[in-house]
Amino acid sequence: MIGGTWEPAPAARWEDAYLSGNGSHGAMVYGDPADDRVIVNHHGLVRPNGSESVRPPELADRLGRLQDALLDGDVTAAEEFGAGRPLVWVQPFHPAFQTRIRRGRGLHEAVAGYRREVDFTTGEVSASYEAWHSRVFVSRSDDVVVQHVTDLALSAEVWLDPRLPGAPAGLAVGRSTVLTPDGARLALRVGYPDGGTAYTGVTVARVDGGTVSVAGDGIRVEGARSLTLTTRVRRGAGSPDAGALWADLPDGGYAALLARHRTAHRAAYGRASLTLRDAAGERELPGSELLRRPKSPALLERLFAAGRYHLLSASGTLPPRLTGLWTGDWDTAWSGAFTTNANLNLQISSSAVAALPEVGEAHAALVYRQLPDWRDNARAIFGARGIVAPSHTDGESGHTRHFQRAYPLHLWTAGADWLLQPLVEHAEVATGTPDARLTGALVEAALFYEDFLTREDPDGQLAVVPSYSPENRPANASWGTVNATMDIAAARHALTTAAAHAPDHPSAGHWRALAGRLPGYLVNADGALAEWAWPGLEETYDHRHLSHLYPVWPLDEINPYDTPEEAAAAHRALELRGSENDSAHGHLHHALIAARLRDPARVAGALDAVLGGDFFHDSLMSAHYPGRDVYNADAAHTLPSAVVESLVQSTPGRLVLLPAPLAAYPTGELRGLRTRFGAGLDLSWSEAGATAVLRPSRDVRVDLRTGDAFALTETRAGGPSASLELTAGVDRVLTLGPR
Repeated sequence: MIGGTWEPAPAARWEDAYLSGNGSHGAMVYGDPADDRVIVNHHGLVRPNGSESVRPPELADRLGRLQDALLDGDVTAAEEFGAGRPLVWVQPFHPAFQTRIRRGRGLHEAVAGYRREVDFTTGEVSASYEAWHSRVFVSRSDDVVVQHVTDLALSAEVWLDPRLPGAPAGLAVGRSTVLTPDGARLALRVGYPDGGTAYTGVTVARVDGGTVSVAGDGIRVEGARSLTLTTRVRRGAGSPDAGALWADLPDGGYAALLARHRTAHRAAYGRASLTLRDAAGERELPGSELLRRPKSPALLERLFAAGRYHLLSASGTLPPRLTGLWTGDWDTAWSGAFTTNANLNLQISSSAVAALPEVGEAHAALVYRQLPDWRDNARAIFGARGIVAPSHTDGESGHTRHFQRAYPLHLWTAGADWLLQPLVEHAEVATGTPDARLTGALVEAALFYEDFLTREDPDGQLAVVPSYSPENRPANASWGTVNATMDIAAARHALTTAAAHAPDHPSAGHWRALAGRLPGYLVNADGALAEWAWPGLEETYDHRHLSHLYPVWPLDEINPYDTPEEAAAAHRALELRGSENDSAHGHLHHALIAARLRDPARVAGALDAVLGGDFFHDSLMSAHYPGRDVYNADAAHTLPSAVVESLVQSTPGRLVLLPAPLAAYPTGELRGLRTRFGAGLDLSWSEAGATAVLRPSRDVRVDLRTGDAFALTETRAGGPSASLELTAGVDRVLTLGPR
């Protein structure tokens, strides 16, 4: 199967539970017929820890002294800029509760006839054993978690259970149960230990036949043919009472609710797909078995589909967190936050070109909601207009407040440009032009640099100071320094992009002039693009982040076609880069950059490290480290992007076909892509050649390039060509042959 996965046993760990979600609510399904548990999540559930009221440090009056010291050669000066403040993590993400339908002891093992399955095309998770069947989905149309259980003479205890791993001992839990003619209504009202209502969960239970009585913390169902649970969570002390929440839950049976949801989910998920030859023989294997075959084409096929499914399911009111939309533990690593200096952008990197505008809309919701806080950051820390984004956020506050000597994240000025770039790509795909809201944000990013870039190096070029390359440091200096390559790239891109999209702004000409005064990138003694373009700073190569290669991916400022010498230096930097702690995001970031630099062997090596490193749980959600250590969505959500980039790349004026094809997968088909010049694209390839079908939505001329293994042989218009004239509504077929 391509559009789903299955297992012959229930999940024994929450990490292996199958996932469903609508971008707001999430469900983690164990599928145990004896103790049927579904963990309910909600994007808005973050536990107050004091950080919610912390504002960015007021450091602007000290900025000039810091700049003077750094430019004068004091390599540790930034360690005192904001020193003395405690490290404050953002509010941690946590689960709500689990619905439980218990009939006896759990299975926790494979038994004959049992099957647990998730259908990526519908978002429905199902499990069956003998006469018992359970089906769960999270509705996109009604914003509820729906569960339907059928069994002849079903008898079970049903309740809402807040006792999940890591839950604070002092949680205040209130319950109410009301019997109804066709079942019951259950409510759970939870308060955090330090006071205040945290959230309310309500469930309507409907039974077909049998009897229902109040029992313990929930109800007892006897002799029913089926049971349907409809669940919703509302956060905050101001949420309506249980009665109002019950009344707001949708009417209708499971089939009607599923039909409404399925239409919206299928339309989004089904837009793009990957099919690989030689996968058919292993497509029907359970996911856990495929994971033991890291070279299997069927595994890459399924992980591509799963990554696309999980990314869509985790994106709605917010984009995916470090854990997507799911966790079964209150003690989530790194607060289950959004880490914005690498992870978030990597996770959503396929969304524009792989036809998931829903993910772009979720990312936009996060960005635009936080712009007032980003303005506070710029003013308080740098005394500037415009916007500065934080490296961490819980989805609520966008204030910078994370200070550590080893991670002075408040010095990172590239964040606004980095986080706006995915929105620029979505606009390029959709219409070619940012809307007014995005243009306004781009202008604010430029305004920051207009105020911030006031210092010069000895040659009269602008100096970015202080500067920070997430999350690395020079070998001979502290973390906060001068002219991090990522900061230079972000400043140049922010200024030129704002000038291009707001040409009538009074500062547009000044922005272009400032961009022209920024320093060029530095090539070090090893022939590599340096991470800091400042004399005397030495490289630290063994690091998981590749921030200094921002000009390569995603900006395309450095590429093999327009800047071959800089591309060679960037490739040398990639060759010298270590993997440090083998984090999944580091390997896949490496793959994305290698694809832009047309290095298929290096792309394959990075993918092999992830596919063969035991990064994936049976749920096909991933971990941060090898050995399934730390539940984390980076690998799951980023892997489809690495596959796409190896096969197709585009900018508003260029199309690159098969830049870094993977030798292990010599034949396949990638359908439903979108290009950044407004055309749909289907690609099929084999050892004998390739065919690409372009479906342009607007008139455009693009430069066509191919990787080293293939060359253009013909088009429908006839003859080879390196320049394509595309006409809206007129398909164009491109044929490639081996070089």
